[in-house]
Amino acid sequence: MRTTNVRILSPNKNGGPGNGFNGYQLTKKRVAAYCRVSSDSLDQKTSYDAQVDEYTKRIMANPEWEMVKVYADEGISGTSTKNRKQFNEMIDAARSGRIELIITKSISRFARNTVDCLNYIRELRERKVDIFFEKENIYSSDPKVDFLLTIMSSIAQEEARNTSENVKWNIRKRFSEGTPSLNFKRFLGYDYNPKTKAFVINEEGAETIRLIYKMYLDGIGCHQIMKEMERLGRKTGSGATKWWESTVITILKNEKYAGDLILQKTVTLDYLTHKRANNDNLAPKYVVENNHPAIIDRETFNKVQKMMDIKSNAKMGKDKNLAKYTIRYPFSSIIICNECGRTLKRRYWNYGTPAERLMQQCGSYIQGKGNCQAKALYHDVLEKMTLQMIGDVFFKNDQILAKIKASISKNSGVTELESKLKEIRK
Repeated sequence: MRTTNVRILSPNKNGGPGNGFNGYQLTKKRVAAYCRVSSDSLDQKTSYDAQVDEYTKRIMANPEWEMVKVYADEGISGTSTKNRKQFNEMIDAARSGRIELIITKSISRFARNTVDCLNYIRELRERKVDIFFEKENIYSSDPKVDFLLTIMSSIAQEEARNTSENVKWNIRKRFSEGTPSLNFKRFLGYDYNPKTKAFVINEEGAETIRLIYKMYLDGIGCHQIMKEMERLGRKTGSGATKWWESTVITILKNEKYAGDLILQKTVTLDYLTHKRANNDNLAPKYVVENNHPAIIDRETFNKVQKMMDIKSNAKMGKDKNLAKYTIRYPFSSIIICNECGRTLKRRYWNYGTPAERLMQQCGSYIQGKGNCQAKALYHDVLEKMTLQMIGDVFFKNDQILAKIKASISKNSGVTELESKLKEIRK
């Protein structure tokens, strides 16, 4: 009978009980540390500096460790890794094999998001990178600790949720008392006095604000206002001379220029992702009336809001299809198709040829011939009919004519403004 011999080849482990860090023997490990504080307060700053100093000394003092780096994020939340630059840099270094051991104060310092925490631990474990959590006195290399890590990281996540709710309550309490939380550095037309904690009108910026409101009331669109601001070299709230149409729209909608404040316009939807959204009936809003000196009087501000609402909510036709509001051409958005109720659009037929004709055609028909059977109108015929009707109905009625003249005289701001712009251009 043949005798067999079995030899056991034990794995060559780098660590085990001994004289290393916290009783765990390490041999020439490339070691990094990670620390984080979640606010910029003085106490947190002291803790942050102390952690960095402590880990640096400890790693440098161990002859069996090779110092890689102390990665530290200051004033950053632990619920998401998106904005934690040092954390992400550390993970990349571990993935590339430059780190073998990471030391951190606790699970909550590493990550408060349970899913993120476990995903990173398991990924690094596959890459033979160990994490030691001091407070919990556990290593991530042992798969048996997954259950414990799940519980502890879930507790850390719940603590983050409670903290988020406390912060929300505190903010809403201040809002209900009329205490604002605003960005004063990019606020065109106002300066902030830190001593009195009040808005002070900046006349240079206020002049730009008044001009924008006047131009809009005079019938000039936001795109044209944007171009004029750039041509005049007017500065935005950030001090730039490059303007955007959205900047003009924001200024026209901003209630602060009428002296009021609306607080909590946006809300955080998820405390883990920190995703924000406009507060459309998601949470209370707080209106503080007459909070500071107004640049635009309330009557003017309300007129502008009404005009913007009319333009954005202009509904034409039987089926209430939204029509683009424009005053670029005399008949824009006011000629209605008798067949389907949609507005007629200005179009050229045979453009660039001797047979070129300007037409008014139904928007539904343009989208597809099967949508509407209405015939197109010749633009020149429409103009002649309109002028004839104006002459027959309005200009032969002295009472109506007097009202038209009075209205034109009262609202002649466009001509007046254009004259001023011509003078400036000269």
